[in-house]
Amino acid sequence: MTNNKKSGAFTLKALCFALLGTFSMASQLTLAATAEEAAKLNTSLTPFGAERAGNADGTIPAWDGGYTKVDPSFKEGGKRSDPFAADKPLFSITSKNLAQYAGKLTDGTKEMFKRYPDTYRVDVYPTRRTAAAPQWVYDNTLKNATRAKLVDSSAGPVPEGAFGGIPFPIPKNGAEAMWNHLLNWRGTSVSMHIRHYLMTADGKQVMTTEGQAIQEMPYYYQDGKPETFTGDYWLFRLLNVGPPIRAGEQILGRTNINGDLSQAHVYLSGQRRVRKLPNACCDTPTPATAGVMSFDELSVFQGRMDRFDWKLVGKQEMYIPYNTNKVQTASKPELLFSDHHMNPDYVRWELHRVWVVEAQLAPGKRHQLPKGRYYLDEDTWQAMLGDRWDANGQLAKTLWSLPAVMPDLPAQAQLSAGFYDLTSGSWFIQSVYAGMNDQYSVVDRFKPAEFSPAAMAGAGVR
Repeated sequence: MTNNKKSGAFTLKALCFALLGTFSMASQLTLAATAEEAAKLNTSLTPFGAERAGNADGTIPAWDGGYTKVDPSFKEGGKRSDPFAADKPLFSITSKNLAQYAGKLTDGTKEMFKRYPDTYRVDVYPTRRTAAAPQWVYDNTLKNATRAKLVDSSAGPVPEGAFGGIPFPIPKNGAEAMWNHLLNWRGTSVSMHIRHYLMTADGKQVMTTEGQAIQEMPYYYQDGKPETFTGDYWLFRLLNVGPPIRAGEQILGRTNINGDLSQAHVYLSGQRRVRKLPNACCDTPTPATAGVMSFDELSVFQGRMDRFDWKLVGKQEMYIPYNTNKVQTASKPELLFSDHHMNPDYVRWELHRVWVVEAQLAPGKRHQLPKGRYYLDEDTWQAMLGDRWDANGQLAKTLWSLPAVMPDLPAQAQLSAGFYDLTSGSWFIQSVYAGMNDQYSVVDRFKPAEFSPAAMAGAGVR
């Protein structure tokens, strides 16, 4: 557990959370935080519920408001620079010294050292707590602390009364923590030019998708209110421009807090028709990645919550990818790739406190990977790493996020993500911006019609 003067308190707290987390979905319904608990968000905790203080040995600094200094040369939508390019690694973890650091590495990360002992490496840099958000997001998070609660729905436990901020900054169980991840702050409206790549087990690089995408989070409309929020919290539309075999394809997703109300549509240029997907969730392959990734692997975890029971294990210091702006500065995507994993030269790792959440297949449900473990950064609530086991108890996949500091939002938000398939030996990365002048643009709110099947039909190839 965390190495600081309050470690005993955290151990007791983690034990209480773990006991709560063992209850079934129906038993995970909770009440909002008390006013006394919420008051800590202005004192000992950050506005998002992380510990303001650093750890005892100083390897994790105190949070001082995050990083909000915008580079004067930055132009919205253009290449993002690395504000910490001058930093040097404190040390590197290799297969030779793995045992020394194993306690702060995930099972998936340790497995990568075993699989690729000669090439896999973790470069650990100074920890920079750059996470930040607009004041109105902090204000809403404070309101959520005492007004939001977890209630049951036809699609499992969902937040009620939350809007415009982290729903449960003082979580009581695993489901609340995962909702903090699903509703993490990453901006409201963005436009992106993205590429996805699959690396086969024999080292071949295959671009599966190149496209123009737009994304919006109505949950974070600054002028919105809980009582008028419809539940659609993540809107996404992608128009493929490549590779040639997929040019003209489109996918539209409207993800609702109640997963039964989520919708996804596809436009196939060969059929020239918009079709609704019957099961756009869970372990179903998503067309946005040419079927390489499942819906609930996007952003490490995405989608409905009722397939699993969620256990909040507690908090721990771990090495995780963080402030990975260097990934965006590469002159071309190929520089980022090694045969079996990301090029270690481009991935920055730091020591951070994370909440550990375990997922176990719920009774009566099915999933090809019935067990998972997720590591949520305490400062942002984003799942930075995740491991998944198959029905035989074998570690099958390790998932990862590559977040970048974006002071223009401000945010420490995911730009790229992917997984290593420990069964086939292949690996995948979504949303690669390296080498492109048009990257991740923060834009004005889109018209509602942009996220409709009619918009897909209008943009379709005829």
